[in-house]
Amino acid sequence: MRALLFVPGDSPRKLDRALEAGADALILDLEDSVALPEKPAARAVTAAFLARMREAPGRPRLYVRVNALDTGLADADLAAVMGAGPDGIVLPKAAGGPDVAALGARLAVHEAQAGLPDGATRILPIATETARAVFALSSLAGASRRLAGVTWGAEDLSAEIGAETNRDDGGAWSGPFRLARNLTLLAAAAAEVDAIDTINARFRDLEGLARECREARRDGFAGKMAIHPAQVPVINAAFTPSEAALARARAIVAAFARSPGTGVVGIDGEMLDRPHLRRAERLLARAGPAT
Repeated sequence: MRALLFVPGDSPRKLDRALEAGADALILDLEDSVALPEKPAARAVTAAFLARMREAPGRPRLYVRVNALDTGLADADLAAVMGAGPDGIVLPKAAGGPDVAALGARLAVHEAQAGLPDGATRILPIATETARAVFALSSLAGASRRLAGVTWGAEDLSAEIGAETNRDDGGAWSGPFRLARNLTLLAAAAAEVDAIDTINARFRDLEGLARECREARRDGFAGKMAIHPAQVPVINAAFTPSEAALARARAIVAAFARSPGTGVVGIDGEMLDRPHLRRAERLLARAGPAT
């Protein structure tokens, strides 16, 4: 998934418009963008949208961000939407593997009740929104076969640690948030899933977003979350492999296939080993079967 677009779950108009944004996934939000008194109505709107779009051809993946497990609201969120078969659940303030496993157990019950295949609903945890969660990142590996990726968040974390801001004077992440970002990358790699970069809240600064996307792709992120439809084309462009990159990846895979059992191959005067093969395979997998 390249662009994952947040959409308030209480707005039928915004949900319908989001379908035209070109995002690989929509995150139908029942958490931060919905006020507490409006959550019951948002659950109904979100469930109806999911049910209507479930069999729609060419639709994006549909994830639902529920409320955190410790709020007492998550069970009502799941009860409302699971019958409509979302592709996945985004879990905010996820405190590592135990929270992912606990959500997975609840999803199994809902899937059985709704007649859905066991394990069909994936989980994408927002894994750095509390200090406790940052320390629990290593427990994500092996926590659940439902794990679809790992993403991170800076806004809630900045409030928890008492930071005046989460960016420096130049607009880059300040120290604690660079640490959370980098640990997310490593946690995703340890769990053998994709790392998804967090939002850029400055939705009018598309140049800054493009720069941030390039840096994220360079470092190993596979995609990025968005909060505005205008951000989606920028994110998609940044995380879509170029034809040159795909051609080189195919050449690397082919070279190793011609020499099974070898540890090193030569391409265009460069010696490449097994880590290069793994990188090429991951690039082609992200690009899809057409590659």
